Amino acid sequence: MRGAQDQAIGRSRGGLTTKIHIAVDALGNPLRLIATAGQVHDSTQAEALVEDFDAAHVIADKAYDNNEFRAFLAFRSDAVIPSRVSRTEPIPHDQHRYKERHLVECFINKIKHFRRFATRYDKTVASFLSFAAIAAFMIWLR
Repeated sequence: MRGAQDQAIGRSRGGLTTKIHIAVDALGNPLRLIATAGQVHDSTQAEALVEDFDAAHVIADKAYDNNEFRAFLAFRSDAVIPSRVSRTEPIPHDQHRYKERHLVECFINKIKHFRRFATRYDKTVASFLSFAAIAAFMIWLR
């Protein structure tokens, strides 16, 4: 598998996979898509997803709960991230605002209707992300 790391193809439990990290706005429209190998943890791309956006609140799941990302968000926006079970002292979060995280899940379900995206027919990460951007644009136009 020479060069697989360069093409965002990684080995995970399900075989060769690609993971898409997604940032959406308050209406569920995609703002940024980042592709990594399947075994890469979500929190490695957290800062890259939100670095250029002015958001009052950043809503994320437990995978993004780490001290570095919380410090990154400290002066930029309010972090609405539930604490992991492994934390000795849980950090409180706004549970009502956290319910809006479903917008990311809804976008993922919409983009999976594009068969080429769901099965990753593309060999290179550039063509895969290009089609993902086209699919995101088509969803945005709906």
